[in-house]
Amino acid sequence: MKNIKLVYIGGGSKAWARVFMNDLTLTAELGGELALYDPDREAAELNRRIGQRLNAHPDARSHWDYVVYDDLERALSGADFVAISILPGTLDEMAVDVHAPEKYGVYQSVGDTVGPGGVLRAMRAVPLFEGFARAIEKCCPDAWVINLTNPMTILVRTLYDVFPKIKAFGCCHEVFNAEDFLCCVVHEQLGVPRPDRHELTIDASGINHFTWITRARWEDTDVLALLPPFMERFFETGYVEKHGVSPENWQYDPFTYGNRVKMDLFRRFGALAAAGDRHLVEFLPKAWYLDSPEAAEHWRYHLTSVDYRRRDRTKKIAESEAMANGTADVAPRRSPEELVRLMLAILGFGAVVSNANVVNVAQMPQLPNGTVVETNCVFDRDSVLPIAAQPLPGPVLSLVSANAQNIENLYAGIKARELDRIAESFLAQPLCMGLSCETGRQLFREMALGTAGYLEPWYDLSALN
Repeated sequence: MKNIKLVYIGGGSKAWARVFMNDLTLTAELGGELALYDPDREAAELNRRIGQRLNAHPDARSHWDYVVYDDLERALSGADFVAISILPGTLDEMAVDVHAPEKYGVYQSVGDTVGPGGVLRAMRAVPLFEGFARAIEKCCPDAWVINLTNPMTILVRTLYDVFPKIKAFGCCHEVFNAEDFLCCVVHEQLGVPRPDRHELTIDASGINHFTWITRARWEDTDVLALLPPFMERFFETGYVEKHGVSPENWQYDPFTYGNRVKMDLFRRFGALAAAGDRHLVEFLPKAWYLDSPEAAEHWRYHLTSVDYRRRDRTKKIAESEAMANGTADVAPRRSPEELVRLMLAILGFGAVVSNANVVNVAQMPQLPNGTVVETNCVFDRDSVLPIAAQPLPGPVLSLVSANAQNIENLYAGIKARELDRIAESFLAQPLCMGLSCETGRQLFREMALGTAGYLEPWYDLSALN
């Protein structure tokens, strides 16, 4: 067994932390200290107590010392891995991100990556990640840093810009869901049991939440070639890839979708967009798939409201309290996430190929070096090596390039704390491009002032008044 120190920034997490802790509990190869750092100490303490109960469970295959830290630098000292999973701001700020644009006819299905909400969230998160990068450089410069926070692309870009020698990557499960969808295609079209997604070989490239699969094989079968007849059967009803959900039942879970957007994009461009439909539509002109709530219903996905997130948060807090207090089960269950598997590869337990968000060093030659892209990488002992990706089709490349460049422009504005430059990136968001410059700037002003409490430490908002 390998003893390590793993630091969790955002250690009071109501969802990701529990998933992570369960997977670690079932990993016999690892043990050591899990350092929980969070400004919400009470939430981190709940996770510490849940962790202690996981240690005592008869199914536990490892032991972790769960320690809550009030000081980030003390938490980071001696770290082998640092995972970052935070909510930049509160759900009050997210309510402004997601719902303020609606009175201007701009709707968002997620609001945490691109679009108006993605811009404001990045404005809050980038300065925090600048601080994380400086602290990591000072306290544990050789640690591997795994970002789980959105907006993924710009935050990984921040880590590398502040600390160029950092060993960091962004980890996202959206491509896994697309692989599950392709396994359903194999099952439906070939009449075989649904394969496991690890049985597929794919080529994927793009930017986070806007990554595209250009090749997919299962055994000797070209899976993308199965999509046209599959779509003839299921395009109108939609098809949900989640285990235990009937193919057409997209409407019962705010995070579930029918993959009609994904199928429509494949029909148009010949490549399969690899994120969930809720994310994909925010990278595209709003008239295509997101000009109204009715359009979302037509395309079989949801506009996830912040009211729902509030209710879900209340539920998760109650669950955490019950698990910490011993009134609810804490039986560890393995998740479909890759994070622990990737850590094991980095520690020398065998190479793994998976998608990751890292700086472009020519693995995507169609995009500029230095931008952050998502492609397959080889995870091996103390290394994450990007794999050269197949070229994207021209029309897809145009869409990806425009969004990637706009993220670069947004980062430049945030780094310089120049509101005018940030506003230009805001206006160029695909969901905002139907707005006049005057209206778009008014919306930006309202959103910035509406979240001023989390912006004023870094930006001079007086020019907006």
